[in-house]
Amino acid sequence: MRALVQRVAQAAVHVDNAPVGQIDEGLLILVCAMQGDTDAEVEKLALKISKLRIFRDAEGRMNRALADIGGAALIVSQFTLAADTSRGNRPGFSSAAEPETGMRLYKLFASTMASLGHDIQTGTFGADMAVSLINDGPVTIWLES
Repeated sequence: MRALVQRVAQAAVHVDNAPVGQIDEGLLILVCAMQGDTDAEVEKLALKISKLRIFRDAEGRMNRALADIGGAALIVSQFTLAADTSRGNRPGFSSAAEPETGMRLYKLFASTMASLGHDIQTGTFGADMAVSLINDGPVTIWLES
């Protein structure tokens, strides 16, 4: 699984101009299930992200995790994280998991984050979504399982 994690002051996702998920301070997590991903890898990535110390402490250093700040996570599926541009200018996405598997792993990722005690909001898998955010820092981190 691939994830792009952004520390945000706020983030929201809309489908057909209607809000489906919104958070204040926390993480916007864009995720893509890849071919061959296992449940164990997805759960391990969720745990890693849950423990990422990327929020400021009293001295202004990145030393606090999501739970430490009482923040939330907005989790959005984004198969384009699987983009391969090695053969030209039009990206290919053949390394992404098939939609059925992708949806199952996306839901597993979100439920694992929730089981770790985080307030979770999600986008709509497979939908054409509009995502807005105020990136705090900016802090953006790329992770793979």
